Amino acid sequence: MNWAFLSEHFTEKSKNMTSIKNAGVFKMTMKHLSVILLFLGFSVIPSSCGVYSFTGASIPPEAKTVSVITFPNKAELVQPSLSQTFSDALRDKFSSQTSLANIPRNGDLHFEGEITGYSTEPVAITGQQTAALIRLKITVNVRYTNKFSPKDNFETSFSRFQDYSSNLNLSAVEADLITKITEELVEDIFNKAVVNW
Repeated sequence: MNWAFLSEHFTEKSKNMTSIKNAGVFKMTMKHLSVILLFLGFSVIPSSCGVYSFTGASIPPEAKTVSVITFPNKAELVQPSLSQTFSDALRDKFSSQTSLANIPRNGDLHFEGEITGYSTEPVAITGQQTAALIRLKITVNVRYTNKFSPKDNFETSFSRFQDYSSNLNLSAVEADLITKITEELVEDIFNKAVVNW
């Protein structure tokens, strides 16, 4: 057996493996560097329209506060905790998605309104004229004022719903349905106010 030949062969293979590893490390480093530069580039892009966040929110740079007056429940059918649940969810959305400080009233961005609808109705009627699903629907009327951009002010009614099986009692699923509907309503309101869809 020619040990010199084998030794030379393995030495060459070892050198090749080292250069392959180094090339891989270089590619990984360049990839990470590209991602970091891209992130930095997007975070410092100037805008004359307002301050942008990664949620897509466009808020005037001079705006520092937001206020949400608790929405009274004026629906024909009143769910006792809905007023507080909805109002808190709207406040929480602005706390988590923007740098605005929540204040009780007269914020630079200001929300008020009322819950105008809370209802259930049968949907998906089966062949035996019975409903397979029941729809819970919530409607809120929202008045939004932007102190620094009056063109963005609005008064709009927002509605969302969730369906549940007619085999279930509403009280068994109501809390979960309210949470889901409230999240959707708050997302719609947030988008209309500061994402401008």
